Amino acid sequence: MDEHCVMVDVHTHLTDDKLFQNISGVIDRALAKNVRAALVVTENIKEFEPAVELYKRFPKFVLPCLGLHPIQSTGISDESGIEVKRSVSLEDYAGVESAIERFADVIGAVGEIGLDFSPRFCKTAYDKEVQKLILTKQVQLAQKHSLPINVHSRSAGKQTIQLLKELDARHVLLHAFDGRASTALEGVANGYYFSVTASVCRDPQIQKMVKSLPLDRLMLETDSPAIAPVKGAINEPSNVSISCEYIARIKKVEMEEVKRITTENAFIASDIPLSLACLS
Repeated sequence: MDEHCVMVDVHTHLTDDKLFQNISGVIDRALAKNVRAALVVTENIKEFEPAVELYKRFPKFVLPCLGLHPIQSTGISDESGIEVKRSVSLEDYAGVESAIERFADVIGAVGEIGLDFSPRFCKTAYDKEVQKLILTKQVQLAQKHSLPINVHSRSAGKQTIQLLKELDARHVLLHAFDGRASTALEGVANGYYFSVTASVCRDPQIQKMVKSLPLDRLMLETDSPAIAPVKGAINEPSNVSISCEYIARIKKVEMEEVKRITTENAFIASDIPLSLACLS
């Protein structure tokens, strides 16, 4: 195994049942592809304990990130069997701060947090204000503990970057950013990082963003089990090399260069302990 070519998946949901039920195999396949560490994000307080337990089981691979996502499950499915979701509420935030405080010494970031103004979920101006309030509280909590933040911003890229700027947020990673390249560049000007999923294979807007942003502001992610390279398949951290390959094509550089720089970025922006991966 070439120690100089390791990769880091900076955004994966390993507590999801699709991955958790065979977690040893998932991690073994990642290691076989030179994916040496993964930031495991959470979406609600029920996932906090499982994420920390994963860290305890796999301390050389998993770095847990705890946070409340702007979109939450209703616990019911529609007629097609698809899970119905809604905008986050203040009730969802109950207990989140105290739980993050309790695990602050072992987590790698506060996340997945952010804004999601998708009309099918975020239906009112009040929904938007609640999302902004909960994001603000979690950013301030991260600042209190000098922790990075792992940020969601679907259909709210400009608003998310503006709020983060107002809060003087530091060590910001915007995952799966779907906004304009010009908006992403505003984030770069603030010192933010952007992680790229396999969507870069087929989305011209993401390709344009990757082309516009400097390589030293990019990282690799899968957002697994979502965004699989093959429709309907279950994504895994082992597929993070796909993002790497397409970034290399767009930037016209060698994959090894992309691996090196994105992994260095992950260590800097996410404060990954050196015990998780060896680069020399």
